[in-house]
Amino acid sequence: MERIVEEFKKASADPIAYGRALKEDGRKIIAFFCTYTPEEIIHASGVHPMRLFGTTRDSSAADRHLQAYCCSLVRGALAQALSGELDFIDGAVFPHTCDSIQRLSDIWRLNTAYGFFADVVLPVKLTSASARSYFEDVLAKLRSDLEKGLSTRISDDDLRASIRTYNSIRASLSELYGFVSRGASPLLPGDVSALVRGSMILERSAAERLLKELVRAHDGIGRKDTNLKRVMLVGGLCDHPDIYRLLLDSGALVVWDDLCSGSRYFEGAIPEDGDPIANLAGRYFERAVCPAKHSSTTARARRLVEAAIRERVQGVIFLQLKFCDPHAFDYPYLKETLDSHSIPSMLLEIEDQLPPEGQLLTRFETFVQTI
Repeated sequence: MERIVEEFKKASADPIAYGRALKEDGRKIIAFFCTYTPEEIIHASGVHPMRLFGTTRDSSAADRHLQAYCCSLVRGALAQALSGELDFIDGAVFPHTCDSIQRLSDIWRLNTAYGFFADVVLPVKLTSASARSYFEDVLAKLRSDLEKGLSTRISDDDLRASIRTYNSIRASLSELYGFVSRGASPLLPGDVSALVRGSMILERSAAERLLKELVRAHDGIGRKDTNLKRVMLVGGLCDHPDIYRLLLDSGALVVWDDLCSGSRYFEGAIPEDGDPIANLAGRYFERAVCPAKHSSTTARARRLVEAAIRERVQGVIFLQLKFCDPHAFDYPYLKETLDSHSIPSMLLEIEDQLPPEGQLLTRFETFVQTI
């Protein structure tokens, strides 16, 4: 198991090096920023989709283009593009999510010279048949844009093959999350987090094969009880493996999450027969929403409570990326709902760099002692 996990950790720790290696092998690479990006269509075109996580290094190159209140993900990704660090990619896809990503799209288009660029203007309100029909039209347009921009053809069979690959990856990640939650795995929560993030970087057929092998390796492993407190992480992107380690040191085990670098990435299978564009739209339309999308006024809170009860969660930690307005707007009512169900929670504001380890450990220990 350790060998497989290390491959994912290596890719997620240094996606730039992995991307450059793929480029040297002759692969085309399209970058993306959000789990609402329909990766299956990019993958079906024969191009490698690779998520950008920003950078923990100097992002000052982005300062002349962005306001100071833009989040570290947007600032870091733009700095990477402007500095030439992303010179191996062939283009990028920008889904319609938060204001910062939408404005980054314009800045990127005007200040970079990558060969391919696409805005995927998905609907915000996912509550009507017309919105779903519009969703299908947007996906069909992306398919057409990729075909024209990359001088290729994406057949329905190509899309179905890609859907099968992604269904397999998501199913394996879901199983591995379940093993850890039930105490039936030697993997640590930080390991499964690396598996999800690595699945957005690694060549997808390799990720599918390795994840299946990892699931098979769990055959016969029995459940092992622990005295660690069971916690759930909630937020957007978590690219900080140290958080999982520090929580363990504090006496807590992350048994589930509601993160775009976690369960929101792998939940929801896509039908493999029929119209692939309609099936893709169905999954992205019906999947668990993030704060940038709307399905009902209670959908996110209800999902958190249901997950907390199902996974026997004793406490919730909100990972709030600084200057992320959608998650900040959601936080008060999510906390109020958790409070009404007697589920303790704490808020941790994060950026590209974490607070000092000692300070963070103290905060985690204090919270764990209260649950």
